[in-house]
Amino acid sequence: MSLPTILVADDDRSIRTVLSQALGRAGYQVRATAHASTLWQWVEEGEGDLVITDVVMPDLNGLDLIPRIRRVRPDLRVVVMSAQSTLTTAVQATQRGAFEYLPKPFDLKEVLAVVARALATPATVVPAPAVAQPEEQMPLIGRSVVMQDIYRIIARLTTSDLTVMISGESGTGKELVARALHEYGRRRTGPFVAINMAAVPRDMIESELFGHERGAFAGATCRVAGRFEQAAGGTLFLDEIGDMPPEAQTRLLRVLQDGEFTTVGGVQPVQANVRIIAATHRDLRQAIRAGTFREDLYYRLNVVPMRLPPLRERVEDIPLLARHFLNACHEDGTPAKILEDAAIAPLQAYRWPGNVRELENLMRRLNALYPQETLGADLIEHELAEAQAMSTPAAEGAVRDNETLSDAVGRHIRHFLETGQDGMPLHDIYDKVIAEVERPLISMTLSATRGNQIKAAAMLGLNRNTLRKKIRDLDIPVVRGGG
Repeated sequence: MSLPTILVADDDRSIRTVLSQALGRAGYQVRATAHASTLWQWVEEGEGDLVITDVVMPDLNGLDLIPRIRRVRPDLRVVVMSAQSTLTTAVQATQRGAFEYLPKPFDLKEVLAVVARALATPATVVPAPAVAQPEEQMPLIGRSVVMQDIYRIIARLTTSDLTVMISGESGTGKELVARALHEYGRRRTGPFVAINMAAVPRDMIESELFGHERGAFAGATCRVAGRFEQAAGGTLFLDEIGDMPPEAQTRLLRVLQDGEFTTVGGVQPVQANVRIIAATHRDLRQAIRAGTFREDLYYRLNVVPMRLPPLRERVEDIPLLARHFLNACHEDGTPAKILEDAAIAPLQAYRWPGNVRELENLMRRLNALYPQETLGADLIEHELAEAQAMSTPAAEGAVRDNETLSDAVGRHIRHFLETGQDGMPLHDIYDKVIAEVERPLISMTLSATRGNQIKAAAMLGLNRNTLRKKIRDLDIPVVRGGG
């Protein structure tokens, strides 16, 4: 039995050498060339069991070669490599029939794993899809490893209507990913309709989603189509799905199960001809445990989970993103600005709590407020220091001017109620909030008395046994220091 032969096409001699050596050590025969025309000649002659090709070569684009290979050798697997590493490249490679897409620089272990999987997977002869190739509009920016994984998932989903759940912190670009899934998918000619659950009053969500009939409620003077009808034939993006109230969750689950819905006040079922993409910044598993999100709905929505990384996990993308946003400002008609190379280091050292959205806002602010053409490190450091000062107290234990303890507690409770912090059910928070106040109060009093519980009980005005019980119930560590 002859060894499998791998055909390698890349105009970079070092890449040909590295791949030839690695594949040879793994037990494969290798034929390598710098030209797509030579690769095509080998394919026509029946050579090879697998193709690994670069995209940009002197005589032909590797992506254009894939449909030709599929026509003459439909069982021959093609693996595409590219240094362009953009979403569009990944999508085009997948849509034209590539078995896998690998961004450069690649990991040799991953290459060998892909080769083994491609040779072991039975070939299925499927005609190449006749799809219009989208222009290179860079809907998502970044060439980091984590973004390449996102690109590959999007590329693989272009031929399916599977429901997707996008999770990630605020500002990571969840709606951009949802739009990319739509614009590169089978429903691209249909509408993309988005609704933010956190922005719709609870008593209006069902009407917003499913529409209502005339007379369904006070003020309903005519029939209004909901977002499901508006998105017919396209994609419905349910942003901040974790903020959906329980009654609307029940109706959404029924729609996902039955494929149809009725308007508020209506009796005639309407077909739900939409692809669902949901997004959340919350931990929905924690919300399920807290009783604020239905577990059965979670599994209906979480068919394909996608996690968007925060910007601090992809700092290598910051230079590309920052310069992209400055270029966007210039395209809007403002003078061109250049980011000094030295300015990259402070940008990459910052934590970016607002993620990509915060970086975009910074670039737009710098473009508008500073007249100089070159933006240097000193300017960046000054702006980031200002942002840090606005979001962080000046010192540990700092107290706002004229703020009472009641004001501080009220401020935190207001934030808690507005955000539904940590997925706690908002109908059962009294004991939890009281515990959050008691824990630091007792802990700091014990610290002030150096662990002396008799003195702490006297300071707090509590019975000593009561204090001991609270220490035990609240799991407060006690360090005895005498006194």
